[in-house]
Amino acid sequence: MELKPLQADVHVITDPHREEKNQYESEERDSLSQTISKMPCKRLNICEYETHKLVRIQSVRLGSLKWTFNGVILMFICIVMFWNKEYQEHDYVVSSVTAKVKGVAMTSLPDVGDIVWDVVDYSGPSQGKNSFFVVTNVIVTKNQRQGKCPEVPPYGKVCWTDKDCVKGFWDQNSHGVQTGACVKFDVTQKTCEVSTWCPIETKKKPPKRNILPEMTDSYLKHCQFNRRTDPWCPIFRLGDIVLEARENFSEMAVEGGVIGIQIKWDCNLDGFLRNCLPKYSFRRLDEKESNRTLYPGLNFRFARYQTEKGVGERTLFKAFGIRFDVMVFGKVCMTH
Repeated sequence: MELKPLQADVHVITDPHREEKNQYESEERDSLSQTISKMPCKRLNICEYETHKLVRIQSVRLGSLKWTFNGVILMFICIVMFWNKEYQEHDYVVSSVTAKVKGVAMTSLPDVGDIVWDVVDYSGPSQGKNSFFVVTNVIVTKNQRQGKCPEVPPYGKVCWTDKDCVKGFWDQNSHGVQTGACVKFDVTQKTCEVSTWCPIETKKKPPKRNILPEMTDSYLKHCQFNRRTDPWCPIFRLGDIVLEARENFSEMAVEGGVIGIQIKWDCNLDGFLRNCLPKYSFRRLDEKESNRTLYPGLNFRFARYQTEKGVGERTLFKAFGIRFDVMVFGKVCMTH
């Protein structure tokens, strides 16, 4: 059988007006594209906008992991805020310190005998704001009178003749004014004579509101600071303070020193978290090594005057002791 190809007529209907419109729009797009390409924003990519494609996956495992991470981050932020108390307003402590020393002590001094010391004797002169001083050792020079006597080495100049001494000479280390005479100090040496209080003191080493509202008068009369059993009692024994500063009281009392009493207030005034109690700490503030400082320890001098047979005399005391500096600092927090 012979197959004959099918023939069909195809008629294409064209619209001359539509072709003309499409050609015009194409030319307009080409012109706009060329214009944009010449703009600076096209070169700098600031006239472009990008979006990220969002893919939503139905997975219990991935969903749980996502919310676990979100929960951990939120918990960390909350813990940091509560730990640093960033949700509260802060203010710093302004304080005034009042210290009172009480008690008596009895000592036996060479050439003097037994002496009872009360607050007037051992508290010493005022040491300034927020400080108090307690005498722990003393050197006594009895029966000093105005006169002439040999200067004491090493401050006195060792001499052999009067020519070695200059009349009227003195310096900051002298005990008096030189008379120009060279006199015998002891069996081995001579020193320049001075006009001063005689006999001169020999240079030798000395012998070896933190009251809380709940604290009643009865409590304060019997309490005593103890780090473990009573850490908020404001009454301290000197030995306990020095021990808390990791020092030996018997050694420190020989030449004296300075102890810092630090009172820290870290107060939270919010109702259910209210807490405002002092924390005490102690540390030594001065340099205790004799080879690291020119004048180790702490001391001062005072005299008691009397008249003996119409002649004025005095007893000189060189007192060594411990100065206690009270330092208060802290922070107060409250939520508004």
